[in-house]
Parts: sequence; C-alpha cells; structure tokens
Amino acid sequence: MEETPQNKYLVPLAIIVAGGLVAAAIYFGGSTPATSAPSQDNNQTIEVAPVTEKDHILGSRDAELVIVEYSDTECPWCKIFHETMKEVMSTYGERVAWVYRHVPYHSLAPKEAEATECATELGGNQAFWKYVDKIFETTLSNDSLNPDELPKIAQEIGLDISTFNQCISSGRYAEIVKENIQDWINLKRGTPYSVILTQDGKQTVINGAESFATVKIKIDALLK
Repeated sequence: MEETPQNKYLVPLAIIVAGGLVAAAIYFGGSTPATSAPSQDNNQTIEVAPVTEKDHILGSRDAELVIVEYSDTECPWCKIFHETMKEVMSTYGERVAWVYRHVPYHSLAPKEAEATECATELGGNQAFWKYVDKIFETTLSNDSLNPDELPKIAQEIGLDISTFNQCISSGRYAEIVKENIQDWINLKRGTPYSVILTQDGKQTVINGAESFATVKIKIDALLK
C-alpha cells in the first residue's frame, strides 16, 4: 500500500502517545491517564476528595464556590487553562477559591510538582502559587522545561536556592505528589480537569481547557 502523507505521521504520533501512557503507568503504579479531551459528564456526580489543610488553595475554604483543578505543569492545555483560572480569581475575588492538585503524567512534571512542594516548604502557600505561575510562564509544555530552571525559578521568587536544592535533591515530596493524585486516578479523566463545588454540595464539571467565557457562565449559574 502506498504511504500517504497522513499515514506517514500517524505511526510516529501513535508511538509518542503510547510512550507517554507507558511512562505514566510506571510512575502511577499501573494507572493510565486519559487524554485532555473533554468528556460529557456534567450530569454525573463526581467523587472528589474533600478539600483539606493539605491542599494548595488560593482564596478561602469558605468561599461560595471552590474550583478543584487537576493539572500537569507540562500539559499544554493546562498552561492555557492556568491563565483562565487566574482570570476567574481576578474577576470573582473572595467568592471563588481555587484548589490545585498535581497530575504529573508528563515525564518532567513529577519533579516539577516536587519543586512546587519544596517552594511551599520554604515560603508557604504564597510561594507555591508564585512557583506554579512561573513554571507555566516559563515552560513551552510537553516536557520542554530544562530541569536546571527549577532552582532558578525558586531564586526568582525569593527562595533560598541552596535550601531549595537540598529539598528537591532529597526527593522527600515524591510520595506526597503520588498521594495527591489518588482521587484523580479514580476519576479516570484527562488534564486539565476541574470540578466546581458549592457549599451545599452541588457541582459542575469544567472539561479540559474551557474558555473563560464558558467557565464564567457555569460560575454565574451557581452563584445565583
């Protein structure tokens, strides 16, 4: 059979995708993540682990709405949606809170997730959010961020680079990163994947990197 231009690229693409899923399966102990394609499950009840003091949260736990996001710092759609969530927080202020949970299935993302935890150890919750913001600003996604940039980012946001390097070299947050994604594994969704929670138990799903306009419609409907 003659090789068409389409077939020429389909095989390498399939190999790349398969390789990524195998790597994820190894890191997550056999679990295979989905892609970041949206799924139609807004009418389903999603079992999201309760928000606790261990979570990274921007805003108040008592906010009218809490958006729990599952994200990967090397996921290109997560990079886009991160800006959407920053716009959400800027628009709604104290009415909405943002919870960030790690789903590092790209090969460089686990160490980046650990770096954010080290940033938290050194500078608290504020340093976590500054560090995550800077990673998304710096990386071009899909495992493009040179690991040598991690301590540079720490220094740029005001952390002690020597202490940061000791923390990330220790690997002491590797298990915490794995534990952080356990409920996402149960969800079997791609990234980014977010669930809007109300104080009275209602929920609405944000599938993938939905636009700010789309997310705003969902938020406004729950705030009425």
